Amino acid sequence: MADVDFAGAVVYAIPMRTRFRGITLREGMVFQGPVGWGEFCPFADYDDAECVPWLAAAVEQATLAPPSAVRDRVPVNCTVPAVEPARAHEIVEASGCTTAKVKVADHPDSLAEDLARVEAVRSALGPGGQVRVDANAVWDVDTAIRSLRLLDRAADGLEYAEQPCRTLDELAAVRRALDVPIAADESIRRADDPLRVAVAGAADVAVIKGTPLGGVRRALQVAEAARLPCVVSSALETSVGLAGQLALAGALPSLPYACGLGTLSLLTGDLVDDGVSLRPVGGSLPVPQLPPSPDPARLEEHRLTDPARERWWRERLARVRALAAL
Repeated sequence: MADVDFAGAVVYAIPMRTRFRGITLREGMVFQGPVGWGEFCPFADYDDAECVPWLAAAVEQATLAPPSAVRDRVPVNCTVPAVEPARAHEIVEASGCTTAKVKVADHPDSLAEDLARVEAVRSALGPGGQVRVDANAVWDVDTAIRSLRLLDRAADGLEYAEQPCRTLDELAAVRRALDVPIAADESIRRADDPLRVAVAGAADVAVIKGTPLGGVRRALQVAEAARLPCVVSSALETSVGLAGQLALAGALPSLPYACGLGTLSLLTGDLVDDGVSLRPVGGSLPVPQLPPSPDPARLEEHRLTDPARERWWRERLARVRALAAL
């Protein structure tokens, strides 16, 4: 695509505050187009084919203005990684959010730690806050049912449990056995055809991530096809890519839940200036008219300096561009 400056793409690397999703360093690329900047940041374990929609989302953001928004601010949850209870309490208190998503099932014997973390989060939120948990599809049905019963009690009522098991059939079985609402995430975004995956019988909530779904416009189609209440969640981007997720949340006709977009707190830095960095204030984020542009000093500060790793990213971009015919 001639109007996107792929040759001038910058590879970044920003350390994580706490290990999250198995990583301690967030890497990706940003590049400029006629409308603004896009961010290409699929996780290292994704194959080239799975990276194609990530590139499509970045190109869309750099070349097309976002769709019209129906709201100017989006309520967000804070994200609590697999940390000690005292740290979990601190994260929630500092966030200003009234909803918290808590990472659970970080390792096979984590249940006692998970229960203590959820109790700490409930204490920090008070009785009026909402607690949701995310197991990232690692449990089998029996483990999910047993664990969620205990976690629901520890939370004094879970708002929902996100992707406790891998398959839709498993989610449906857990949903039938419990009163805890179930949210589908990986079952949607990693489906062969997210527009056709039948989640309505297996979940109560659809988690929509615009970046791995191919951009805002494609994600709006997926949200409509899901026929469920939606939560927009980030793919652990910097503010550059996060702006696209906020554009999606801003354009959804209905947004009954706080969204998982307060994830910059998981990174030690950002690519944009503090004045436009997309960090929640008072538990919400603004819907930007355009993605913020990287600050040259921040871009240089976080530029990836390992030549071999930079080559890996540039070669990956070239392969994915070829697959996507971009």
